[in-house]
Amino acid sequence: MTSTDVTKEAEDSGPGGYAAARLRLLTEGARSGPPRRSALAGLTDDWLSGLFDAGTGGTGRGISLVAVGGYGRGELSPRSDLDLLLLHDGSDDEAVAALADRLWYPVWDLGLDLDHSVRTPAEARKTAGEDLKVQLGLLDARHLAGDLGLTASLRTTVLADWRNQAPKRLPELRELCAERAERQGELQFLLEPDLKEARGGLRDATALRAVAASWLADAPREGLADARRRLLDVRDALHLTTGRATDRLALQEQDQVAAELGLLDADALLRQVYETARVISYAGDVTWREVGRVLRSRSVRPRLRAMLGGGKPAPERSPLAEGVVEHDGEAVLARTARPERDPVLPLRAAAAAAQAGLPLSRHAVRRLAATTRPLPTPWPAEAREQLVTLLGSGRPTVQVWEALEAEGLVTRLLPDWERVRCRPQRNAVHLWTVDRHLIETAVRAAGFTRRVHRPDLLLVAALLHDIGKGWPGDHSVAGETIARDVAVRIGFDRADTAVLATLVRHHLLLVETATRRDLDDPATVRAVADAVGSEHTLELLHALTEADALATGPAAWSSWRGSLVADLVKRVSGVLAGDPLEEPEAAAPTAEQERLAVEAFRTRGPVLALRAQTEPPADPAALAGPEPLGVELLIAVPDQEGVLPAVAGVLAMHRLTVRTAELRSLPLPDGVEGSVLLLDWRVAAEYGSLPQAARLRADLVRALDGSLDIAARLAERDAAHPRRRGVEPPPPRVTVAPAASRLATVIEVRAQDAPGLLFRLGRALEAAGVRVRSAHASTLGSNAVDAFYVTGPEGARLPGEEAGDVARTLEEALRGRP
Repeated sequence: MTSTDVTKEAEDSGPGGYAAARLRLLTEGARSGPPRRSALAGLTDDWLSGLFDAGTGGTGRGISLVAVGGYGRGELSPRSDLDLLLLHDGSDDEAVAALADRLWYPVWDLGLDLDHSVRTPAEARKTAGEDLKVQLGLLDARHLAGDLGLTASLRTTVLADWRNQAPKRLPELRELCAERAERQGELQFLLEPDLKEARGGLRDATALRAVAASWLADAPREGLADARRRLLDVRDALHLTTGRATDRLALQEQDQVAAELGLLDADALLRQVYETARVISYAGDVTWREVGRVLRSRSVRPRLRAMLGGGKPAPERSPLAEGVVEHDGEAVLARTARPERDPVLPLRAAAAAAQAGLPLSRHAVRRLAATTRPLPTPWPAEAREQLVTLLGSGRPTVQVWEALEAEGLVTRLLPDWERVRCRPQRNAVHLWTVDRHLIETAVRAAGFTRRVHRPDLLLVAALLHDIGKGWPGDHSVAGETIARDVAVRIGFDRADTAVLATLVRHHLLLVETATRRDLDDPATVRAVADAVGSEHTLELLHALTEADALATGPAAWSSWRGSLVADLVKRVSGVLAGDPLEEPEAAAPTAEQERLAVEAFRTRGPVLALRAQTEPPADPAALAGPEPLGVELLIAVPDQEGVLPAVAGVLAMHRLTVRTAELRSLPLPDGVEGSVLLLDWRVAAEYGSLPQAARLRADLVRALDGSLDIAARLAERDAAHPRRRGVEPPPPRVTVAPAASRLATVIEVRAQDAPGLLFRLGRALEAAGVRVRSAHASTLGSNAVDAFYVTGPEGARLPGEEAGDVARTLEEALRGRP
């Protein structure tokens, strides 16, 4: 029989044909979620059963059709594949092969994905014993057609094998889950998550079902079924909007999927996905911990019985704090604990668990959530101290905080937490959701508590510094108000409340100023000193700045940034201590800078030096972070017009990505008149290796004398290799920073990083007739963050209206890019 004949027979096997019925079901707006998945599975069951009966003549003795995996569970999404097993007793292999053709070809001809196998019960059992994934699929085996006894016997055998082999197979399953999590990441933090494979996704939910089927341990049931349902609903919507069998929730599809689900926008969708993943991840943590405890007790108990002459030894309970003990590797409530009379107990138990490096028992957390009375306002001193102890416990804080969140205790203690919980951050620099970033910052800050005079204020500021991201507008401004309210609620006095509010309001001040402002300008240092107010607050802000950056991601901190921040802190500290702030003198060049400057002046042309590693920063603490990507490129050029666009354009021609860039005028040694522009940049090769310095210099010479048309060369390359269209980035923004400098006008640029960006900006500044006194450019993920100190031709600041015109010119140049 040809595949065409089989298809015709398949279409005749159900009323109206399976394909038409399937299409009607998937396009019905009224039915979605579990009802649609169940109906689709039922429709498919009927169709396949019809094919089976037609192929066997209605007898089906010694052979059966079995659904396994997701289809076996009756969870068919619109583009799910069909997992099928043709089970037979081995009596007629030729008939089985013919039946398989009658079953598989219609599925393929309809364009459906099929995962199929043909086995005897013995073969199925043997394969399951060798392949864990096969065994997991068979745990959900469901009879479709044929010999029911054959299917039932296999199900009974497979379940018995699974339970008997659980002590061996469950550690394998746990390792499989861990390896998948390492590859795919955590669903609750990814901007483009894989709903199935990432940690906290559908595969983990299926693994928890398998653990429950082993009877060795069980997953927390509260909320787990609902979490699984919500993830399946999202996958259904993803399949319908894309028309593809995909599990990855790509950025460009999130708004459509949100609309399909009736959600406000992509952020609401991601937040729902993150909340769901968090439920599954936490259930997995609890379940695997219980599996480990049971397996350990099974391995130890026989030896103890032999030593003690029989009997079951009572596990030890070691005290950790008032009302809290360690029991079997967890922090649990003591038998004498009375949560209903002790409102501080949740914080005390959490702090004790974190300090001991232990997980907080799920049963303890549930009891605390159910019976503990709210804390009074303001909190008693002990509650505040326990919160600080919890935050200062380092890495163990994370799992304890997650346990509190799982039962709603965090939002009960800090109601403002609800707005940042599971909130996505659509910035490639950030690794975490807002709430997890706050905890990660506290973890980092715990390592800096010996550097500050008030560790408690540092840790609480770390917890609250981004709390305003749940509100519209500038999150630092909103966060300042929230921080004041929280500080009063948890019992800080007026002076400490003011410090916390200042830290939250200005938590970005140091790093933004250090990387985007001219530190030799007195106005820069004075502005920071005025905002901070005291040396003690500056000390706390310095530690918070580093903790925040380290908790953001590798692109947010480096020894270079650390050295700039340390330099700024040193200058501001001097002002706060009363040292006079004088007009800046020219910074003394290093020996290499002086050599390059003299050589450039002597040769009347550019001089280059590539260095693989920068000199160590003055502050050794700055070495804690990774080095910025790329190598250092030093260029000295006699002071003239067009240097910035010429250098940036040559680098773009050679496919060099600019990570950081600084430009300043360098005075020559005594007795030599004139000045040299020094460019100190970090660059990395977009492809392959770095070009030789001689080639860069030759092209730079041509660019400066006008014989090299950089714009035309870049345009030709863009035309030959157009960039792939991706997610539309936010539009660029160019602003004039008011009162940022008394010596120059500061123009700030925020834009999507792209090859040749700095070249276009330099050309636009040249066309506007302004002189770049200094420039500070950096790349954070896909974002370019640049500041240009510009003056008029006579070296004075630009009038307000003229400065605005220059900013608009730059923005139009950026927006005009195709």
